[in-house]
Amino acid sequence: MNLTVFFVVGLLVHIVFFMSIFDIYFTSPLVHGMTPQRVPLAPPAKRLVLFVADGLRADSLLQPNANGTRRAPYIRNIIEEMGSWGVSHTRVPTESRPGHVALIAGFYEDVSAVARGWKENPVEFDSVFNESRNTWCWGSPDILPMFAKGASGDHVYTHMYSAAMEDFAAKDASKLDTWVFDEVKAFFSSAKGNESMLAKLRQEQNVFFLHLLGIDTNGHCLELNEYLKNVEIVDTGVEEVVSIVEDFFDNDGKTAYIFTSDHGMTNWGTHGAGHPSETLTPLVAWGAGVQGPQRVATQHFDDRYLPEWRLENVKRLDVSQADIAPLMSSLIGVPIPLNSVGILPLEYLNNSKVFKAESMYANSLQIMEQFKVKMAQKKDTTLSVLFTPYQLLTESKQLDFIQKARSLIQQGEYDEAISVCHAMIALATEGLTYYHTYDRFFLGCSVVLGFVGWTSYVVLIILKTHAGLRKPRTTSKAPGRIFFSVALGITLFLLVQASPWTYYIYCLLPVPIWYSVVKEAGTLSDLISSTPSLPLSKCFGYFLLVIPGIELLVVSFFYRATLTVGLAVLSGWPLFSHLYTKTKAWSLAWTLVCLLLAAFPMMPVVGREPSVTLVMCAGALTVLTSACFLSVSRTRGPVQRRDRQLCACQMVHVALCAYVVSSTHSSLSQKQGLPLFNQLVSWMTLASLFVVPLMSSTRLFQRLLSISLSLVSTYLLLSTGHEALFPPVLSLLMFVWINLEQEATHTQGVSSKVELSSFDFSDSIDITKIRQLKLDDIRRSYFFIFFIVTAFFGTGNIASINSFDPASVYCFLTVFNPFVMGALLMWKVLIPFLIVMCTFETIQVSTQLSSRSLFLIVLVISDLMALHFFFLVKDYGSWLDIGTSISHYVIVMSMTIFLMLLSIVSHILTSRRIHVCRKMKMHFP
Repeated sequence: MNLTVFFVVGLLVHIVFFMSIFDIYFTSPLVHGMTPQRVPLAPPAKRLVLFVADGLRADSLLQPNANGTRRAPYIRNIIEEMGSWGVSHTRVPTESRPGHVALIAGFYEDVSAVARGWKENPVEFDSVFNESRNTWCWGSPDILPMFAKGASGDHVYTHMYSAAMEDFAAKDASKLDTWVFDEVKAFFSSAKGNESMLAKLRQEQNVFFLHLLGIDTNGHCLELNEYLKNVEIVDTGVEEVVSIVEDFFDNDGKTAYIFTSDHGMTNWGTHGAGHPSETLTPLVAWGAGVQGPQRVATQHFDDRYLPEWRLENVKRLDVSQADIAPLMSSLIGVPIPLNSVGILPLEYLNNSKVFKAESMYANSLQIMEQFKVKMAQKKDTTLSVLFTPYQLLTESKQLDFIQKARSLIQQGEYDEAISVCHAMIALATEGLTYYHTYDRFFLGCSVVLGFVGWTSYVVLIILKTHAGLRKPRTTSKAPGRIFFSVALGITLFLLVQASPWTYYIYCLLPVPIWYSVVKEAGTLSDLISSTPSLPLSKCFGYFLLVIPGIELLVVSFFYRATLTVGLAVLSGWPLFSHLYTKTKAWSLAWTLVCLLLAAFPMMPVVGREPSVTLVMCAGALTVLTSACFLSVSRTRGPVQRRDRQLCACQMVHVALCAYVVSSTHSSLSQKQGLPLFNQLVSWMTLASLFVVPLMSSTRLFQRLLSISLSLVSTYLLLSTGHEALFPPVLSLLMFVWINLEQEATHTQGVSSKVELSSFDFSDSIDITKIRQLKLDDIRRSYFFIFFIVTAFFGTGNIASINSFDPASVYCFLTVFNPFVMGALLMWKVLIPFLIVMCTFETIQVSTQLSSRSLFLIVLVISDLMALHFFFLVKDYGSWLDIGTSISHYVIVMSMTIFLMLLSIVSHILTSRRIHVCRKMKMHFP
């Protein structure tokens, strides 16, 4: 197999492995075709008003001010005198869209939906708004459209402000909420003179939804006073709206009110992860059909917030966020959303026992309907002899549960009927998970078989290519016939089961892979008996030494501090390899910079402690080290005047970028907006990210300095604190690594050592000088993988990456735009990657090693890591546990794929040059 074919096949195989995780874990659990369930009794309320204060955490609403006064006096009075209250526990991701889906549709948005869009409906789902007679919504253009477009008919009406109003640099973000309150007031005022609108408004089963985004926007701006002041504004606005609604409907006592939040907010202005400040949100309900306050002597909760909130004597009724949708449905008498998995919180209802029992019965039937559809779908696509039903809820047991609950209600045994319904819901929920994961083990085995086969094949290719064996072998046709028969059998099996087309890929891929392994495995005995350039016993021994290193990298995905341990161990490499005796200066520099870099994984994750001062320090450190770098390069050889001027300009530009960060945050803190000059500098810096390095000389020192300055300047503009120091320190360590590898190559006795002072990336590589692999190349490949992982997790982790912090992009834009902001944050993640990639490109070429050979070793190491994470993927626990484990696998698989692409980028950055302003020859007479 030639080089091009091998890399194309390898890329396709890894894309298949990567995509397999979506079919195994990222499939939507939602099903369709259920029968709507409704309570056969009159509802207590004719209409519902839903207030969602986006980004409001529970303690920010309920905790009194420092002087003891109530922060939200109106809502506080409702809790103590009029309604019921509790904490709504959200799930990760604590973002606006999943939070609103859980609130209004009653299910927790699955990971496949999160990956399919931001503003539009990711999957088809039912909601309380869809089941209502009419719904009027006011608020953000990021939230309202997905419920309007997902509704059948045209009974969901939206009133939205422009996206430009969602500006994090705005002087007063609370205007987003006052706009909503003013629009609601104007709506009811104009409706009094509109007969057709009056007729609609006086119908039953109407919903009014107020989405209040100001608190969330102020929270992102790290303006605590503005955030708390916005809470007071919302409290006043809620009071005014309630007064208007009651007056409009003549105080008929038929309006129910719910006040809650989609997610909370951390002290450092982010949300998206699983911190308690993000997952604990308030829930206050009052009005028609809602239970009034219940006095208790004492109550205990693990979070111990009640004494701080001074609510120890008012009963707290906690719910899961998805439970709010069944509550809203019960209050106004609409069917529970078809895909809801929420459980009706009966303690919030002020109604008869028969109404509560009937409501709970409808809730259980609604979830049971989903279970039936899911079971029927799986039964239709599985051979009858292989189908294993969920034993705890077979068709006969389903019928028994339903009949028993119905009989108990008819006999007046309401409490017992409610208990039976709870048991039925628990079993149906477990059964839904059972059928949703029915094929997971089968698909997992196929993917693992392909993984092991591919890794085995690559190891055999490495050994065969670098063992000096080129003797052709005669192979039998028998294995080919056997593998063809296996492939035919798998195809027939999948055809009979009417499996999706992707199943054919996952199940058939291992067949040609293992066929290739069997063909190559025959050469193993010849490799052992030959005289290889790599002794096999030592080679396998070296691989065994790398295994603990691979385990350390795996653990680092869960515990960042593990990278500190790894860097501390790596700092002693010159001593272990006797390089210290050859070059003491570089060895000492390696040890010191390794220990300096080891401090970063011990620091808080990005965003928790913003500090513009540290960004300024990072800029100063970059300029200082660059000046030293330039001085060292000048002592090793002449530096062209054009390169000195370019480097000087880039150092000035780094200082300018540091100033822009300071100026931007100062301007925003003073509510003066984003300065136009700062925005222009930021976007021009990003646009010139790859252009400026290509203008410098292709000599090693000059080109690497130019690349580093260009990448660091962009990174500074995307930094908010200590993470700005990370790229300069990483670049310094990479520079030391290049010099140490040169000494290591010389120690190994490579025939022609490349002089770094004269090395030019643009020179064509002499193929005849490309050497074969040596054992130390395994160590080089491991270092590369280790530094790639360090580049990713050095300043953050999965939770911090998921936790969206717009402060990082304030130098570029302040108006909320998730796609642009997400792309900028992705650039921020890739910059340390590129620093490591360019370094590895330099080491690879300067040590005269084939890029194919080194990449194969990297491929084996990363595939072994990916196999670890495939087994560590969880299908139980919270969304955070499941999502994090899947993210680990995706990161490692993406790393393998992106390394192939980034290697091309790094090659262009190091070896290409743009010639600008060439001097023309002038001929004078």
